[in-house]
Amino acid sequence: MKFKLLMIILLLNFSLVNGEEKKVDQNTIHKNLRCLVCQGQSISDSNSDFAQTIKLVVKDLINDGKTEEEIYSFMADKYGEWIVFKPQVNRNNFMLWFIPYLALVLGGIIIFFLFRRRRNS
Repeated sequence: MKFKLLMIILLLNFSLVNGEEKKVDQNTIHKNLRCLVCQGQSISDSNSDFAQTIKLVVKDLINDGKTEEEIYSFMADKYGEWIVFKPQVNRNNFMLWFIPYLALVLGGIIIFFLFRRRRNS
């Protein structure tokens, strides 16, 4: 009997946790979208007409039930990837994401071998 009760409680808890919809935070989206007029400011910080329009578009998309990723994808498709402060990694910009890490690793290897050579001599 206790086992069945425990299983029912766990099942209800599992369904409640998974049944929740993720809330989309409008302010987070505003901070992660760049104003194309202000060059470097987010639409959250900008008072331009473009930023006000994008805020309304984001509000409409949230009301339509779009997720945060769908909103970023929509904006990137419409205005280009530059509008998103954190662009996605794809084949067009893979090297821009990869080269800094490669330089860091190669620099570490070079420094390691220089110290090792100096210690041996």
